[in-house]
Formats: sequence, structure tokens, C-alpha cells
Amino acid sequence: MSQPTDSKQDSVQQPLTPEQISPEKQTQPEADPADLAVNSGDVVNSEKTVEEKAQQVAVNASDITGDREVVPTYFVVDQPDGEQEALHHVKDAEKISDTIRQARVDEEGDRKWR
Repeated sequence: MSQPTDSKQDSVQQPLTPEQISPEKQTQPEADPADLAVNSGDVVNSEKTVEEKAQQVAVNASDITGDREVVPTYFVVDQPDGEQEALHHVKDAEKISDTIRQARVDEEGDRKWR
């Protein structure tokens, strides 16, 4: 089963805060309505690389408290064969949940995987 990336080497870095989003990515991409899953940040382009998908942001907006929320469009996970896969936060939600359920933490707070 898939595993979220947690190693510093060879891992794809994803923006998780408003400050981490590059200026050119601050604006939502123009999208063909036929390609939308939910909103313009959810544009699915299967031709993008894992690294390009990792930088795509689905939500970059203030919540009801005024805090900025950033939600990546794709979550990058390591496959058992060492390859990385970008899972879409809507279309692959079940796979993402299955991956999270595999996580275990030992007494020292280190992640252990089944």
C-alpha cells in the first residue's frame, strides 16, 4: 500500500501555507469547465509530472476565522516499489484515507508503517 513521503531526501516539497505558494501560483489557473472536479484549483492534468502536481493548490483562501487555509490538489505518497504517486484530494480520497490508516507511531514519535 502507499506511504506518505516523510524523508527529506528525494521527497517532493508541497506548499502547505500561503507563504510557501510561489507568486505565479497565487492566482487560480484558467480551466476548461469539462476538466473541473469541484473548483478551478482542482484542475486535473494527467500529463503533469509528480513534481508539478505537488505544487498545484486546490484551496488558498481565508476560512471563517480569517486564517489562510492551503489545501494541495494532490498528496504525494511513496509506493512499495519506491515510485511516487500523486493522489488527487477529491478523486483519490479513499486511497489517501487508506494510506493515512497505515500510519503508526512508536514510543519515540517516529512513524512506522505496516
